[in-house]
Amino acid sequence: MQDNHERYGLVSRVLHWGMAAILLWQFLGMVLLIILGETPLTYFFLGTHGPLGAVLFVLIVIRLGWVGRNASNRPQPEDSCSGKLASIGHKLLYMLMIVVPLLALLRSYGSGRAFAPFGISLWEASEQKIGWMISVGNAAHGILAWVLLAMIAGHVGFAIWHKAIKRDQVWSRMV
Repeated sequence: MQDNHERYGLVSRVLHWGMAAILLWQFLGMVLLIILGETPLTYFFLGTHGPLGAVLFVLIVIRLGWVGRNASNRPQPEDSCSGKLASIGHKLLYMLMIVVPLLALLRSYGSGRAFAPFGISLWEASEQKIGWMISVGNAAHGILAWVLLAMIAGHVGFAIWHKAIKRDQVWSRMV
């Protein structure tokens, strides 16, 4: 269950791969929307976007708590330039995984629409709109989501590079 210096534990791996699956679903829906436009298929994905975004937000908070609890037991990056870059990259991924859904929640709250993912009411509808919340969410949620996707692609690429080229133990830590 716990992380150790050689590999990540079951909890870390379940959180990592569960979030990866939800992120893949989220981005697949947005890519389909861009390619196909508004269709029944894209409406299906869009109907799950908000609730799954809320799940992602909760999972990243749990994951950050778990990282903090296991900080001294986790595998450490190499003491090299690439190890330092990997550490910075992971911190940016975590930051974006918090900021992107937070911006969507901010925009949703500011719009005055009720938000009840999976029937759990987080807030009721309001006739009052909060313009700055809507503006900030509109300006940054989508752009930062695509930055997150680019970072994820880099993350996956470097994981494959560690497995195929470096042939070190980085890949096996999380797989």
